[in-house]
Amino acid sequence: MMNYLSTRRRSLTLAQREEIDFYIFVSPWLIGLIFLFAGPILASLGLSFTSWTGVSAKSLQWIGLENYQALFSDKLFWVSLKNTFYYAGGSVALGVILALFIAVLLNQQVPGTNIFRTIFYLPSITQGVAIAIVWAWILNPQVGLLNYGLSFLGIKGPAWLASQQWALPALILMSLWSIGTIMVILLAGLQGVPQSLYDAAKIDGAGLWGQFRHVTLPMISPALFLVIVTSTVASFQIFTNVAVMTEGGPGTSTMVYVYYLYLNAFTYFRMSYGSALAWLLFVVVSLLTWLQFKASSKWVYYEGV
Repeated sequence: MMNYLSTRRRSLTLAQREEIDFYIFVSPWLIGLIFLFAGPILASLGLSFTSWTGVSAKSLQWIGLENYQALFSDKLFWVSLKNTFYYAGGSVALGVILALFIAVLLNQQVPGTNIFRTIFYLPSITQGVAIAIVWAWILNPQVGLLNYGLSFLGIKGPAWLASQQWALPALILMSLWSIGTIMVILLAGLQGVPQSLYDAAKIDGAGLWGQFRHVTLPMISPALFLVIVTSTVASFQIFTNVAVMTEGGPGTSTMVYVYYLYLNAFTYFRMSYGSALAWLLFVVVSLLTWLQFKASSKWVYYEGV
């Protein structure tokens, strides 16, 4: 049998052997994709049309579009969607602006720049529950470091996570902790801008703002577009910080979409309803991404196009 396979393989052309080798080496990834990702994703689509609780097989009954219809009469669904849009808008806008500001500063030829680049990037690799706990202490209204610092300026800090008005802005403020990755991408874009363009702008009488507006922004617009799209998608998936720090409270002020999805699927044992929530989130994020790509033709400039 082995001799037959060896003879058979030798009879194949080089292109055919390379094709077979390709599928052999890529097969572990394909198997993982099918059974760990694609399979469960497609299964969740089917479950969204059932009444399955996630526990009992007896509850697996076809109910059609009832889960999707129930969403539109669910007050918490609308609250979570509104809170998520609020968080996404604030965190993406502030994060990109601050990351661009830092990237411009770090793009200057001054001593110690590499050290500062490392310092600003390091927080982005420290994520998860540990950072959420640290920030819960920083935002503590009584002994927190943030309110302690504000007291030196004569400002009485708010209750932050204990306040319905300030809890979601506090999470937006916390999101700025992880802008290091965005900063690195924008810094790479800034370093790709030819100096000759700035020299030409100076000859034409452009000042610092004119150079930034008419040279820097157009030249780094592809990098800006990339970080805006990826940051938007990531912001709609906020979960860990809410689950650890606020659990959707106080009240429903931080009840974001993915946390509400988690509660339905794994706390209330409404797995099919959670699946419907997940697929609606997929549609919303896909629509937003499509709109961003459509709008990109108005302000994103690619070299040679």
